[in-house]
Amino acid sequence: MTVDITSAAIAAKAASKRLAIFDQRTKNDVLERMATALEVSSAELMAENRQDVENAKTQVTAGALSSAALARLTLTPEKILQMSASVRAVRALEDPVGRILLQSELDEGLELKKISCPFGVIAAIVEARPDAVVQLSALALKSGNALMIKAGAEIGRTASAIVALLSQAAESGEAPASAFTHVEGREAARELLALHEYVDLMIPRGSAELVRFVSTNTRIPVLGHADGVCHIYVDAAANREMAISLILDSKTQAPSTCNAVETVLVDAAIAGEFLPLLVDALHAHKVKTRGCEMTRSVCRQQMEAVAEDEWRLEYGDLTLAIRVVNGLHGALDHIEGFGSHHTDCIVTDDRAAAERFLREVDSAGVFHNVSTRFSDGYRYGFGAEVGISTGKLHARGPVGLEGLVTYKYVLSGKGHCVSQYSGPGARRFQHEMNFS
Repeated sequence: MTVDITSAAIAAKAASKRLAIFDQRTKNDVLERMATALEVSSAELMAENRQDVENAKTQVTAGALSSAALARLTLTPEKILQMSASVRAVRALEDPVGRILLQSELDEGLELKKISCPFGVIAAIVEARPDAVVQLSALALKSGNALMIKAGAEIGRTASAIVALLSQAAESGEAPASAFTHVEGREAARELLALHEYVDLMIPRGSAELVRFVSTNTRIPVLGHADGVCHIYVDAAANREMAISLILDSKTQAPSTCNAVETVLVDAAIAGEFLPLLVDALHAHKVKTRGCEMTRSVCRQQMEAVAEDEWRLEYGDLTLAIRVVNGLHGALDHIEGFGSHHTDCIVTDDRAAAERFLREVDSAGVFHNVSTRFSDGYRYGFGAEVGISTGKLHARGPVGLEGLVTYKYVLSGKGHCVSQYSGPGARRFQHEMNFS
């Protein structure tokens, strides 16, 4: 069904006004209805998804879609239960709306508060993953926002069925059906990007190309990351066995994700000993290695060289770049020059080196002796995740509920006028008296 995007945005804006004043009990009731609806309608969702899967298989055969993407878009009864569980996980979280973030008395009877509040209408353009549609819907509802979502065309039938189901569940509670809107088609997505009068926040979740496209084609504030070029630096004081284990997990556990490691930096002091062990382990796990000249020389085997501009590349598959650096200083220089400010890790038993790395690396996630794959909203206990933000304004790192609210200043008085605070005999603010 074709949706008039402007009319849908106007309806979403109206819905957001109602959602913004919902209390926690009301929102949690709607979320429970959403979770139950997913479970009860599992067979119907599977039927719609099977048609998407059949179409996607044709694209895989033609080389237009990866087998990994096919796996992500394919629903199973277990996946539907996981989606339902993710909604209940969001339900269990504390309400992010209406929190008093700051409170002060400016003068007697003149009270200032900074209070969290929803954005309003959130528009999301996401990859072909049914679970992303559900997670974003749950997070939007809990944070008091209306959601307009455009999912990858490969799950067109599935996404439409999910959004219709969640809209019905919302309406069976006290929420408007227009709390959730499914947007279909490229032209509709382009139209969505132009609706800055109605849409308050844009969230692209997918490839670097998608994020760049959205960022350059809208006046709406964008929350997202362009690249996920994550690093692991193996320090001279690293536990070698631990380092190899962490690198393998960061690269092979889910190589297409934005928090998978793309470049490993190795201290020159241990390169001769450590690199052959690392490369053998990587090759045993089907990882293709590419290296700097010193890495290729030490390993004495066929390995393609990494071009200088390639250090900024996000491979998104079982390919890993390796570079030998001159200690911690060399690692910091490389990450500053080629990193994407996503997630970077140091492996070391030297506490001072770890503290310096954690202090100086300017990334959304800075880790010590852990896999980069931990950079994830669910693993952080956020219930679900909107995506990863590498920006510094508003939200950074894995974005959960906290990233979907903003704030407003509320000032209450008893007839206070600014003129009372100027001229002869002026009243003084409490913060002025504190510094006298």
